Amino acid sequence: MKAKFYILLFSVLLLVTACELDNFNEPDAILSGNIEYNGEAIPVARNQVRFELWQSGYETPAPIDVAVAQDGSFSSRLFSGDYKLVFLPNEGPFKAPTDTIYFGLSDDHNMNLQVTPYHLISNASFSHSAGTINATCAVDQIITGADAKDVERVTLIINRTLFVDANSGGEGSIAQVDAADISDLNNIAMAVEIPDDPKKPDQDYIFARIGVKVAGVEDMIYTQVEKITF
Repeated sequence: MKAKFYILLFSVLLLVTACELDNFNEPDAILSGNIEYNGEAIPVARNQVRFELWQSGYETPAPIDVAVAQDGSFSSRLFSGDYKLVFLPNEGPFKAPTDTIYFGLSDDHNMNLQVTPYHLISNASFSHSAGTINATCAVDQIITGADAKDVERVTLIINRTLFVDANSGGEGSIAQVDAADISDLNNIAMAVEIPDDPKKPDQDYIFARIGVKVAGVEDMIYTQVEKITF
């Protein structure tokens, strides 16, 4: 009898606990937007550039980590309330206008975050010839003066999937030009052979992008991903 009683009591406790869990509110708003400069999103490596959100009203608050997608966009489902947005030190290939941004959230909200990149990639062009991806570009210095950063290297990366950055390119999928070998930042050329892939021998396209690494900054700035069909 005692065993049956304890089993019944345990079942009731489980039911009450489940009901209490079901009564918790779910996040009711989505914060989304882009990290951008002059109205253009800043492409980065997928999930490598992050910022923190802190919601007020809690005795022991904890940060909500938000990762930026490779196209420069972000999205996070949140509870309504008052927040502060914090850029972490040395996070991203740019300078944030301020360390902290305060905002209120009561519904879905789009908020583009204005930053200033150290450099931008312009006039990027990709082409295919005889199993090789060729790329040209210019690198424009945006931040000058005491906060300026020197270009360390420029990299062409290719990948058979849509996710392309310096961490995703496998062996033979990256062409790199170091600063010492760049005579003109307005005229940079790179080429990389498309490696064989026995799993996808008939794939007639590749994804490519160019990245720039500057001295003292871990995160690279990129072009948007380009699909090249051949």
